[in-house]
Amino acid sequence: MSLTTLLVEDDMDLAASLIDYLELESINCDHAFNGLHGVELALENAYDVILLDIMVPGLDGLGVCEKLRREGIDTPILMLTARDTLDDKVAGFSAGTDDYLVKPFAMKELLFRIRALAKRRSSQVKIFTVEDLEIDLHAHEVRRGGAVIHLTPTEWELIKELVSKSPEIVSRRSLERALWGDDVPESNSLNVHLHKLRQKIDGSASVQLIHTAPGVGVSLRGSDG
Repeated sequence: MSLTTLLVEDDMDLAASLIDYLELESINCDHAFNGLHGVELALENAYDVILLDIMVPGLDGLGVCEKLRREGIDTPILMLTARDTLDDKVAGFSAGTDDYLVKPFAMKELLFRIRALAKRRSSQVKIFTVEDLEIDLHAHEVRRGGAVIHLTPTEWELIKELVSKSPEIVSRRSLERALWGDDVPESNSLNVHLHKLRQKIDGSASVQLIHTAPGVGVSLRGSDG
């Protein structure tokens, strides 16, 4: 299956070269010339990876990144820039980027980074939403239907792990490792915590969001997931 990317880049020659190369590798690429158009496309469409130049007109790459994370967009972002100082990289990661590639770069390295990022969702997203559930990962707040849900520290670690892979299934081993590392208790502790979390998140709601795949794991997804 081909990947879909969004390239936000104002250098038209570089953009054309990148798009041609990626399409030869079966990676579809939408293009935005400025930051505001990039935000618009990212909010309207689903992409596997966003390629974001830091020096674009309208709204620079840092501003684009920050806005998308505030909007709950968890698409991995690869920042492309000629700025290579530590301060520049810190600013990029603080804004919500997932990876950093300094110009000039080899096309093969870009391809490798894209394929690696496309296998996961970003951990930089600030707000995650599914159906009427909203999880603010920075403020440690959970709401469903506008009502605040109070989670224990263990339940919070569980929901974070489910969010990081949503809507994919998370294996029981991954959930156990998120809670206890390699020191997993010899009991049904995971089942107990999952049951309590499901009661708080789903309760009597008409749409269930926490789903168990027997023998496989657990997923957090909506009705269309």
